[in-house]
Amino acid sequence: MADRIALKVDRVSKNFQLPHEKNRSIKSAFVGLFKSKDRTIETQHALRDVSFEVKKGEFFGIVGRNGSGKSTLLKMLAGIYQPTKGHVMTEGKLVPFIELGVGFNPELTGRENVYLNGALLGFSKQEIDAQYDDIVRFAELEDFMDQKLKNYSSGMQVRLAFSVATTAKADILLIDEVLAVGDADFQRKCFDYFKEIKKGDTTVIFVSHDMGAVKEYCDRAILIDNSRLVASGNPDNIARDYTRLFNEPGNAGKQQNKRRWGDNAMIYESVTVSPTTIDDDTSEFVITAKVAVNEPIEKPVFGFSIVAPDSRELFGTNTHIAEYKTNSYKPGDTITVTWRVPNVFADGQHALNVTASHEDVLTVCDWWEDALRFRVNKIKKTPYPVNPQMRVDVK
Repeated sequence: MADRIALKVDRVSKNFQLPHEKNRSIKSAFVGLFKSKDRTIETQHALRDVSFEVKKGEFFGIVGRNGSGKSTLLKMLAGIYQPTKGHVMTEGKLVPFIELGVGFNPELTGRENVYLNGALLGFSKQEIDAQYDDIVRFAELEDFMDQKLKNYSSGMQVRLAFSVATTAKADILLIDEVLAVGDADFQRKCFDYFKEIKKGDTTVIFVSHDMGAVKEYCDRAILIDNSRLVASGNPDNIARDYTRLFNEPGNAGKQQNKRRWGDNAMIYESVTVSPTTIDDDTSEFVITAKVAVNEPIEKPVFGFSIVAPDSRELFGTNTHIAEYKTNSYKPGDTITVTWRVPNVFADGQHALNVTASHEDVLTVCDWWEDALRFRVNKIKKTPYPVNPQMRVDVK
């Protein structure tokens, strides 16, 4: 049986009409209230001809730069906006995790706001009574429920709103950066919650600027840019395409192509892997990269990722994640970057991608996909993408 479609967006466009009026003096501003002679209407195309489908039970990512149209898209999925053209079709109950806390009253206590927000979600008092302790426990606000909401921090308010929203039984969840506020432990708890509900075939539409979260949790993703859908598919590829958007096209260097691109402030001159033969006896191997500096640069970030024979990106890291502090460099400098990598790989040919970026990580100097390929020869084979040395004892 074919996979069921939970949500379908069919050739959707959304336009906004923005009126403009020229007033050359204070007097004309008042007179203009009754005249429309100099008034013009500008049409803003927030979305243009967007189409995609989401299967039931998918964790589906939507990414894009600020102003690209992704939030407009999410509000149309939620029914807040109606499309100018096209159609949005959903199957089942849809609950938006958008602008959490709308309807909260700052003059009421946390306890009172739980019942108020629960009523807005369609719950009876008896239903909230039954879930109240779980809501408070999830929000980790047991000692603050009798304080007025205006005394809560923004993070506490989001935690409470999120916790109330989790009580809603939904077939489709729409999530728009609601976890940007809150500590890492609470964010992890929320993602664990998403993983749990996914087991029950709940569909999740996830809008985020966090490419790590998109790559970790999403089954598929799309990229919105300049109001259009420009890419869809594997989350790793979408995250790469999203990062590429932050490099000014006018600064692109000679190496700019599908596999290599950046602003050329630094360029990889060579990349090697040693030993050249990686087998069962190899405990680790060394990646060595030579980088030439073309422009003054402070605290650059160097990284790599390894792609399995089946084209799955196995893992990657960079100096920022590793908390390694780099220096400032000047034109003409040559930098040697060395990574020691444990041999946990299965048999087959693997690809190595390397990156060099500015301190903000998003502005890429040199992103080199498939910089080299190396072969792993394992006698002890496995169908899985990794094959670390293991010990077993059976008694």
